[in-house]
Amino acid sequence: MKTWFITGTSRGFGREWTQAALERGDRVAATARNPDRLNDLVEQFSDQILPLRLDVSDRAAALAAVQAAHKHFGQLDVIVNNAGYGLFGAIEEVSEAEARAQIETNLFGALWVTQAALPYLRSQGSGHILQVSSLGGIGAFPMLGLYNASKWGLEGFSEALSQEVASFGVKVTIIEPGGFSTDWSGSSAVHAAQIADYDSLRNARATRNAGVKISDPTASSAAILKLVDAENPPLRLLLGTFATQAAPQIYEQRLKVWTEWQDVARAVDGD
Repeated sequence: MKTWFITGTSRGFGREWTQAALERGDRVAATARNPDRLNDLVEQFSDQILPLRLDVSDRAAALAAVQAAHKHFGQLDVIVNNAGYGLFGAIEEVSEAEARAQIETNLFGALWVTQAALPYLRSQGSGHILQVSSLGGIGAFPMLGLYNASKWGLEGFSEALSQEVASFGVKVTIIEPGGFSTDWSGSSAVHAAQIADYDSLRNARATRNAGVKISDPTASSAAILKLVDAENPPLRLLLGTFATQAAPQIYEQRLKVWTEWQDVARAVDGD
């Protein structure tokens, strides 16, 4: 039996993974801005679930929530930083408040929870931190620049973290989903005020996205359970057919350009 701490559990991946963990007999500290949305799970699973109110952008609240979960269950085995949302808008369109809120939630929120959990994981000599990134944490896409920035930041500190905590028996996996039918681009999304000059790019992007394969978030639960049970989990795990197809293409394009320009790159050495 594992004990999980999962953020953003009221819907999407967080909800699916919480239910999957509970159904197999694990215990879950399930956080949400509105924990009343978890009442049906509390009724069904009783003492297996601890619902907690949490806005991950509040560092003090994140520290308190992790502390409460550890005090209640006595151990934390899996930390899932899932809370986040999509901010849609060209770089020029995004306001300061929108940009700061995106980074505060998607990047700093994961950082605060990670920092709060690490003392417990180090002390027990075990644990697995799952950072929910995105295909947008590997490549950047028009109209998602600030979202991409938040996920690239998450990927950067998580890769460094994996090297810092390996000797303590703590594992880190960055989860990189492609297109899934969650609420990420629905009611939880934020849209910046639009500038007409970007409409043609916006429309072209929407047309391309219409052809992307959308995966079922419910089906992702089996992969996550297999991941947390693995003796040697990967640093990165792509989720969905679209992600597994697109990610190699992104890296192939980068390698192609780096190779084409390597003479210019090496010329700075003065040899």
